[in-house]
Amino acid sequence: MLVAQDGLEVRQELLQRLTEARGRTDELFDIVKPDAIYERPIPERHRIVFYLGHLEAFDWNLMGERLLGAKGFHPEFDKLFNFGIDPVGGGLPSDKPEDWPAVAEVREYARRVRENLDAGLEGVLSSDARSGAPHEFSASQLLNVAIEHRLMHAETLTYMLHQLPLDRKISKRRGPELVSGRVEPKLVEISGGSATLGLARADTAFGWDNEYEANTVAVPAFAIDSHKVTNGRYLEFIAAGGYDNRVLWNDADWNWKTEKGISHPVFWKRMNDQWYYRTMFDEVALPLEWPVYVSHAEASAYARWSGKSLPSEAQWHRAAYGTRDGAERPYPWGVEAPAAKLGNFDFHRWDPTSVGAFPAGRSAFGVADMLGNGWEWTSSLFAPFPGFEPFPFYRGYSADFFDGKHFVMKGGSSRTAACMLRRSFRNWFQPHYQYVYAGFRCVAH
Repeated sequence: MLVAQDGLEVRQELLQRLTEARGRTDELFDIVKPDAIYERPIPERHRIVFYLGHLEAFDWNLMGERLLGAKGFHPEFDKLFNFGIDPVGGGLPSDKPEDWPAVAEVREYARRVRENLDAGLEGVLSSDARSGAPHEFSASQLLNVAIEHRLMHAETLTYMLHQLPLDRKISKRRGPELVSGRVEPKLVEISGGSATLGLARADTAFGWDNEYEANTVAVPAFAIDSHKVTNGRYLEFIAAGGYDNRVLWNDADWNWKTEKGISHPVFWKRMNDQWYYRTMFDEVALPLEWPVYVSHAEASAYARWSGKSLPSEAQWHRAAYGTRDGAERPYPWGVEAPAAKLGNFDFHRWDPTSVGAFPAGRSAFGVADMLGNGWEWTSSLFAPFPGFEPFPFYRGYSADFFDGKHFVMKGGSSRTAACMLRRSFRNWFQPHYQYVYAGFRCVAH
């Protein structure tokens, strides 16, 4: 863990980042029409009102006592809004709107949390003190956790609100469409080499507990799709009867698909014998060159249909960051910090773009679109790296999901913050979750 005393300048920068992250989530709640705040756009998730309180409760429960030595002023809300829901089995939540506090109460709680934290954190900065903080974590580490947790929710809230009926949202203007030609699918040969997964604990950069410890994996040669699978290519799978072909699905995935009556991606809609796509604020004719967003189960079935498979975490890593001479890059394109010309990420757009829209973002092997424009499913179960140690202040963040039921995703979407595009960052979900902005590409051996 990071143990060095934090510099004043570093922590002031972190506080500015916290303010900016709050702006990201505030703008999302402003999209929701007032009479829709108690709705539940995704059956497996909490109602929207929960997240209005959760973001502030998390920050307070994380930093209030540890950094400021402060006791909570609303213990009931601190507990009520503490934890979200992992959408894995066990039945759907059954609470009713009237079970939740009034919006005005929740907003007042959020306002007071921010007020108290801001006043206290300013004091920590000016005195260079950490009231009550043990040596196993630093102020900067807790601030980074608060910032990235909120930015993760900026993405989670977006895909959740994506499922909210269009007439329940206040529409925002879409960015200009990036025009690119049709991409011809091809396989890119990746030479054998090594992939360094994770972060070294001695590294001063922030990472979540599941990113440690750095470990090197030998990766034999393979071939990988040059681009994410598009809606157009996935449409061919549907037309070929992919959802009805039992051979393409394992038992659990087939049972899930059959019981839920799933026959197409959740972002698609069939009207008047035509396919449409629900963007964040509109319904448009299915954009054939956009990446398809599907569950791990659907991606796996497509991969079998195509005679290929999903890449492992190490294969994905090598294709994205590896080079022919054995060196590894911090980003697919090199060392330059993430910028709008390099990919569809960091909140520049609400929706996907064509998979060929960012040629400058290609990896050393020529693989496109690996950061942004949709997370990418891998075949790797989410598991600890050798040397894993849970955060002492958030022991269940990763460890609760080392259960053999979650798969690693890599890359990022249009709503993934730039700070989480680092090479070691890992995302994960269970295989029957359709709502996240996640696509895939396939590999052949």
